[in-house]
Amino acid sequence: MKPIDSIIFDVDGTLWDSTHLVAKAWNQIRIREEVSIPPLTAETLKSLFGRTLPDIARALFPNESPARQLELIHLCCEREHEVLLRAQVPLYPRLECTLEQLSAVYPLYIVSNCQGGYIEVFLENTGFGHYFQDHLCPGDTGNAKAANIKEIIRRHHLQAPVYVGDTDGDHCASREAGIPFVFASYGFGTTEDPDYSIAALGDLTRLFLS
Repeated sequence: MKPIDSIIFDVDGTLWDSTHLVAKAWNQIRIREEVSIPPLTAETLKSLFGRTLPDIARALFPNESPARQLELIHLCCEREHEVLLRAQVPLYPRLECTLEQLSAVYPLYIVSNCQGGYIEVFLENTGFGHYFQDHLCPGDTGNAKAANIKEIIRRHHLQAPVYVGDTDGDHCASREAGIPFVFASYGFGTTEDPDYSIAALGDLTRLFLS
């Protein structure tokens, strides 16, 4: 295994699983806005999370105009933030212990394809902001994941980072950014031939601290 100097994380399917609560929040908007689609489920969202918001909006609201799709998804996100800030969101086992151990050795970062404010909700909900040096998402920059990974690398002069995520999109973004990919196989997606694979968050300590 090659030496690393930093670790960049995805959020959904990697650090926590908010899909049940997000589905609840988005269904409230679906009902309020009288959108004619089936009720949203956690499984539906797991198949979509990792894409950019416009992609998710197109998939969920195919019969709406592009402008209405974006309006609806932003309403969903506003409600989602309100729900998540008050909720006990399921964290993957040993999350804080793992972050504490890793952050003592490596700077940690977050790059997600989420909306602006979502990473801040994660950090406020968990109280884990002190473990991370910086974070980026399309809501901050207008760019998708690979470009935001590159920006974190440039901004912090990283020489040998890795990216930890749970979908093939994460894998592709890592490849585009030119860094190794650690596949969180316990998350939402699948991929082929990652550089590393972990079955639980705690496996990161065995990979990078042993």
